[in-house]
Amino acid sequence: MTEAHSLPLIREEIQRPDAGPRPTTTLRSRRAPLAEPRRQIENLEMVSLDHLPSGGDFEAALGTQGGVAFTTGRIEIFQINLGKLCNMTCRHCHVDAGPDRWREVMSRETVDACLAALDRTDAHTVDLTGGAPELNPNFRYLVDQCVARGKHVIDRCNLTVLLLQRYSDLPEFFANRQVEVVCSLPHFRRRNTDAQRGDGTFEKSIRALERLNAAGYGSADPSRVLTLMVNPVGALLTGDQCSMEREWKRGLDRNHGVSFDRLTALNNMPISRFLEWLEASDNLEGYMELLVNAFNPGTVQGLMCRNTLSVSWDGRVYDCDFNQMLGLESRCLEGQPMPIGDFDPARMVGRKIVTGRHCFGCTAGAGSSCGGAIHDTAE
Repeated sequence: MTEAHSLPLIREEIQRPDAGPRPTTTLRSRRAPLAEPRRQIENLEMVSLDHLPSGGDFEAALGTQGGVAFTTGRIEIFQINLGKLCNMTCRHCHVDAGPDRWREVMSRETVDACLAALDRTDAHTVDLTGGAPELNPNFRYLVDQCVARGKHVIDRCNLTVLLLQRYSDLPEFFANRQVEVVCSLPHFRRRNTDAQRGDGTFEKSIRALERLNAAGYGSADPSRVLTLMVNPVGALLTGDQCSMEREWKRGLDRNHGVSFDRLTALNNMPISRFLEWLEASDNLEGYMELLVNAFNPGTVQGLMCRNTLSVSWDGRVYDCDFNQMLGLESRCLEGQPMPIGDFDPARMVGRKIVTGRHCFGCTAGAGSSCGGAIHDTAE
């Protein structure tokens, strides 16, 4: 089935009320001021942080690290954001994804440009994200192409998408290709999960985890890794990742009979819909103070932007998925943006990483990246 024919069918399926919990609507659909990335950056810059270490300036905080240049190294992870289309609209979403974002879906042409660029790197991992990346009509094609190249593929899944009729076979599809599945689940209890992602999310997530377990995931099989990803519910930093993993494994097994392999914990980024919540709840200044005061220099070397290339649905290149949502494009060594169709790794390795106040979200406490905590704060 071609993209032109399948996308309307996908849109029709996810528009149904039971397609996914929707506790809110997208900023874009409401024409909210924060739908514009520039407005988000301006609002973060307006928060008074002069009384804090480094004055709330991320570059100044980096300067305390002996003046080490904040540049990229070898590209190890090739991250592709397949679009902003999603069957859910979670309150904390940094992508502002939802069922109405069907115009922002990566085309087959751009997918092939990503594959051509991938072939010019030494990246060992392809990280597929969204929105719900599975909703892209080219998703399975892209997975197969990456597997054929010997790459480790990660799918960042919201779990509830696996209950849609069109995607019910995905657990077996993933298992046959040894795809690592990274699933979002705010908490192992119903109340906290539904508070962030909408009523009914927890029950659907458990059903999806059961299907993944039935396909061999969560059984300590290194070829079928099931990772749960947690974001705090509220203006808080993540807890200790190791102790959380133990607690979650006990809780999910004892109460629901489902298992997973590992847990990663990410701080909520103060952008998009989480930024909207921070402002509406009068938590923005306090949360930014929390992030800045918790700046941990031990996290800097392990940040995902150091070894990751992030490509947006329209083929623009960024240092990370968060910069992507703020429209902060990567700059090649000559100082210019480089779309994926013109990708030249020699001009991208060693580039200066684009930063902003939101970067304190990745360096607070134990830090957080796409792979979870970066640094053991007990050291």
